[in-house]
Amino acid sequence: MHPEPADTVDAVVIGAGPNGLVAANLLADAGWDVLVLEAADQVGGAARSAELMEPGFVNDLCSAFYPLGAASPILAGLDLSAYGLRWRHAPLVVAHLMPDDRCAAVSRSLDETAASVSAFDPGDGDRWRVEYGRWRHLRDDLVDAMFTPFPPVRPAARLLRNLGVAEAMRFARMVTMPSRALGAERFRGEGARLLLEGNALHTDLGPAHGGSAIFGWLLCMLAQEVGFPAVEGGASVLTEALATRLRAAGGRIDCGRPVTSVLVADGQALGVADEQGGLVRARRAVLAAVPAPTLYEDLVGLHHLPVRLRQDIAAFHWDDATVKVDWNLSGPIPWRNEQVRLAGTVHLDQDMLGLSQFSAELTAGRVPANPFAILGQMTTTDPTRSPAGTETAWAYTHVPRGLQWTDDALRVVASGLEDLVERHAPGFRDLIRGRYVQGPMDFQRHNPNLVEGAINAGSAAIHQQLFFRPVPGLGRPDTPVDRLYLAGASAHPGGAVHGGPGAFAARAALARNGVTGPVYAKVVQALNRVVYAD
Repeated sequence: MHPEPADTVDAVVIGAGPNGLVAANLLADAGWDVLVLEAADQVGGAARSAELMEPGFVNDLCSAFYPLGAASPILAGLDLSAYGLRWRHAPLVVAHLMPDDRCAAVSRSLDETAASVSAFDPGDGDRWRVEYGRWRHLRDDLVDAMFTPFPPVRPAARLLRNLGVAEAMRFARMVTMPSRALGAERFRGEGARLLLEGNALHTDLGPAHGGSAIFGWLLCMLAQEVGFPAVEGGASVLTEALATRLRAAGGRIDCGRPVTSVLVADGQALGVADEQGGLVRARRAVLAAVPAPTLYEDLVGLHHLPVRLRQDIAAFHWDDATVKVDWNLSGPIPWRNEQVRLAGTVHLDQDMLGLSQFSAELTAGRVPANPFAILGQMTTTDPTRSPAGTETAWAYTHVPRGLQWTDDALRVVASGLEDLVERHAPGFRDLIRGRYVQGPMDFQRHNPNLVEGAINAGSAAIHQQLFFRPVPGLGRPDTPVDRLYLAGASAHPGGAVHGGPGAFAARAALARNGVTGPVYAKVVQALNRVVYAD
């Protein structure tokens, strides 16, 4: 017998990152009494910023640029500009810098992007325009499909009508392709191909991995359309806006209150227990914005789950680990290539062979000898991040999972990233006034959802997308435990800050408690019996 709960609400949301706060806002908008429980001392999750090294220099602890956030109809529907959210843009969106200091760049000006890729092949500017035209043709239907709970029947039907059967089949083929193959089909020069492949590597997918093409293409097209915006004032402004909006709608947030278990009886979630032994009863729903293994193995307990689901969770594939360095600089990075000085995001410094080698070494479980890095120039993007004439910047690279990281080992990787920048920007090291290094376990300590620095909450590989995410099943936030919903980025539609998983979980909870709620529950239970039958 559990003691009488100290609090009773309609819904408990575990986690005050972007997905948890989006879910809580949607439930509060529907008139529910919502309580968000957050283990950290402040909201934000992977969207947090702080003055890490000195006053006046704002650093983003994890996520920094938000193309999917800017495109998300979910975030747009919350009108966060009324709560302080402002997007800021660098003069150039993204530049891919090569070993010989050439670069290909995406600008929000189509003419400028076309000119950049044409420098590598005269026809690639026109080919890029064709790709962007293709994107504009299907953009609304595709975005609606991305941000509709699985299966997205109506958006998919509109997309099919828009494309026609033959082109829809070709688009489905593209979704499964490696980025290297798509680049070879669509472009002739190395510049446009590297933009595709480099953007695909924002996930854990290398140029030869099936399914990497759609991620590279999507990010390239979003870069062209909405850019890679950052939040004015730091990433925390985004999540503080969500928190302020939630409180205005009557929701509550308790920080510094880790949840240790979801209370389950007779196959139904009844509430949660916290680290201090406190209990919260949930009349209608428990929504967990945590990784799927954390929810099922740690908070629920495997004994409440079907055997098939236990096996599937044991086979869950994480994305790669991460090492990141933040810098406070006394001036902008002095890139030899003047164009790179204008970019918010910089890919450096691999050519096509280098990207293949980097990916192969990760697959083999080795720390790459020549890393591929993604670098952010934050004051270039948002001048409020540091005093005039200075710069805040960061760079991260992926490393294999499962390694033991000593301080010395992390210093070696961090020094390698600085060497990489110095080769293209002589004098960079002389500008460093502060350095902050995060290794895989540092990410996890900062945010337990970032398991070994897995910043996408699970592999983006095609075998773990759509109805395979997080495991083969319904592709929905519903779980085999009634009234329990997975609201984190392990769920469809996956990582990045866009609010999709949180919104889908909230909508599922509302449907379960609506007029047809009992029928909804029976349908979900029946489907789960089919999916997880022993």
